[in-house]
Amino acid sequence: FVCGFCVGGTMIIWVDDLQVVFPYSYIYPEQFNYMCELKKGLDAKGHVLLEMPSGTGKTITLLSLIVAYKEQRPDRVAKLIYCTRTVPEMEKVLEELRRLMQYRKHTLRTETNILGVGLSSRKNLCVHPTVSQAATGQEVDSACRSMTGTWLRERELADIEDMGQKSGGCSFFNKWDADKPTAEIPQGVYTLRELKEWGASVGWCPYFVARHALDVADVVVYNYSYLLDPKIANIVSDKLPQNCIVVFDEAHNIDNVCIEVLSVTLTEDSINGAEANLRDVQTLVARAKRENRERLEAEYRKLVQGLALAGMADADRLQGVPIASEDMENEAVPGNMRRGEHFLGMMGRLIHWLKHSVFTLKTPQVLKSSLFLQKIKQETFTDYKHMKFCSERLHLFFNTLEVAEMYRFRHLLVVADFATLIAAYGVNPTDREKDGFQVVFEPYDDRNPQIHDPVLQLACMDSSLAIRHVFEKYHTVCFTSGTLTPLEIYPKLLGFTPLISRSFEISLPRNSIAPMVVTRGADQVAISTRYGVRSDPAVIRNYGNLLLELSKVVPDGLLCFFTSYSYMEEMVSAWNDMGILTELTKYKLVFIETTGVAETAQALANYRTACDVGRGAIFMSISRGKVAEGIDFDGHYGRAVIMFGVPFVNIESKVLKERFKWLETHLDIKTEEYLSFDALRHASQCIGRVLRNKADYGLMILADKRYSRIDKRGKLPLWIREFITDQTVNLSTDVAVAKARHFLAEMAQNWLRKDQVGTTLLRPKDLPHQHPPNEAPLAGHEPAVNGATAMASDKEP
Repeated sequence: FVCGFCVGGTMIIWVDDLQVVFPYSYIYPEQFNYMCELKKGLDAKGHVLLEMPSGTGKTITLLSLIVAYKEQRPDRVAKLIYCTRTVPEMEKVLEELRRLMQYRKHTLRTETNILGVGLSSRKNLCVHPTVSQAATGQEVDSACRSMTGTWLRERELADIEDMGQKSGGCSFFNKWDADKPTAEIPQGVYTLRELKEWGASVGWCPYFVARHALDVADVVVYNYSYLLDPKIANIVSDKLPQNCIVVFDEAHNIDNVCIEVLSVTLTEDSINGAEANLRDVQTLVARAKRENRERLEAEYRKLVQGLALAGMADADRLQGVPIASEDMENEAVPGNMRRGEHFLGMMGRLIHWLKHSVFTLKTPQVLKSSLFLQKIKQETFTDYKHMKFCSERLHLFFNTLEVAEMYRFRHLLVVADFATLIAAYGVNPTDREKDGFQVVFEPYDDRNPQIHDPVLQLACMDSSLAIRHVFEKYHTVCFTSGTLTPLEIYPKLLGFTPLISRSFEISLPRNSIAPMVVTRGADQVAISTRYGVRSDPAVIRNYGNLLLELSKVVPDGLLCFFTSYSYMEEMVSAWNDMGILTELTKYKLVFIETTGVAETAQALANYRTACDVGRGAIFMSISRGKVAEGIDFDGHYGRAVIMFGVPFVNIESKVLKERFKWLETHLDIKTEEYLSFDALRHASQCIGRVLRNKADYGLMILADKRYSRIDKRGKLPLWIREFITDQTVNLSTDVAVAKARHFLAEMAQNWLRKDQVGTTLLRPKDLPHQHPPNEAPLAGHEPAVNGATAMASDKEP
């Protein structure tokens, strides 16, 4: 499956009958294997699940293969939809795409016309001199809506005709709106920064340009939520063609993302706020009746004709309804919700009932969504068929009332989303959706049971509900990450059957990662964060001594990950009392992640500075945090990482308990199995921070005796697991430090990159069958028996 050839020293390879241009001098064996498996999925129009080792160029491998596939098979692929989690990841993908296109132009000597854009929030794309300075995304959205709303433009036109004056609006949006019918976006790849610069130079709003570009772009890069969250996807992605290739990068947490986008949480503040919001809306209605009754009547006529959100302009829609668009098709807003006062009366009854009949309960309650709906109908006389339209009707109502600052009414919007979701998915479920939602009421926090702090959650149990429309619409969906082990659990959670499911080994020029399992201190006391022993002074002292001794031998940056903020605070406080923290600062500076975004960003910047100047630093963070998921510590910024404990979720959460029951009943996934899977994928993400390229190296310390068990260790990714031996499991802290010292001494030795050519760094001639399709092999070429496997086994220089 594959062949390659070299044209004038350039990197052109053949993947079966597909010519692929790769923008680097060499290709790794695992990159080549990855292309082979991905092409099989594209050819068969099937979904793929691929685990690629960290630091092996997953992004450029995907882009090289899919761009080539799209160019040579344009009838089969309309565009690539590349979904990422963060803005820095989005920018990285677009930078890689530009590099690829420049290399293709240089190599093939032809101009490849391609348009690649990223779409992010108004906050990240706004160029208005005043609005862009707003502190939060909600403020930017509100200010944008106040300047671009349809009613504002209608008023501007009236002012021009009547008085020759203009109201305050956004000149960038106005120019774009006027030019849009004939607008053409030059071919090329635009990062968010470049799109802003270009938009400002031509006087067009970058945000709305990007929205428009989704229809004509060849490569679209945006956040998961733009495809999975119905509130956003119904506006942004609904019109994308079916023959798109969808990639979910860093997809190890995608099941949790799917759960979150279909779950709603109401607090006492939410209910009180919704009451206040409702009174404010009623005041706006009364004023509209006095000043602009015709606008209310026009809205009513539109609803009678069966028109609703579909008739709203893009600028007026900050978000859509929280359920899939196909679930709302061919249904009109019920008659008794068309008049604004009737709709507000229904919302008032629902809010009153929630406040006085639910939030006053003294004991925890768990109900199926269908039973909760029955209670609502019996006690408020509200039919679920009407509740289903609450979110849609409220958004249309705000547009009619010319409400710009939607954030002011966030509490009322959340209650409307709650009503819409429970009505849409809580009645007449299909077999897959059965019990897919649970309503969980908790009158107090288990940590402070004496304080009444009620929370009502509509909790989605079934990850597949949010993503099923993606599988139904697009013929190939690729899930990829460095930590997808065990691969077989994702198809169960997401409800699909992958055509290709594969985990790749890593080919390293030297054994540059050293995973070790530390199970006890030098005093032979077992170390673990298991409840019952985690606060034992001996355990905390041994953890502190492990960190202290490693800080003496590890150069530059050292990362520590804890299971939670509370446990990190407990450990650091205890280390301070024991004098360990004072000793640590003799060898390295200590920085700590906090819940504040700005504080953490500053701590990270100072950490990097300390590493750059040679002082060395320790960064303490938590598993499941932003640092653990989205920050790379390449080179000297991460020469070792310690995972203190196994990062299990809080099993006392009532919502999680309900989900465990659901998983066991409907998917046959045992609670212990899911807990281990979830904990190990997060632990793998943490320790994977230290390896970001083939020349990198680092220690990976798993500090908990439970990692020595095969059921835990076996859930680590293959590319980490293959470097764990009997000699690196069940170590004491002193032995681990000795092994670390030996490993770092080995890594300090010189090694020649050229010695790896042909083994871990491959040229086209090193690949099997280096000839184009239907041509004979070059004389003297000996193809490998099993391409990837044969080469991957020879990793040593």
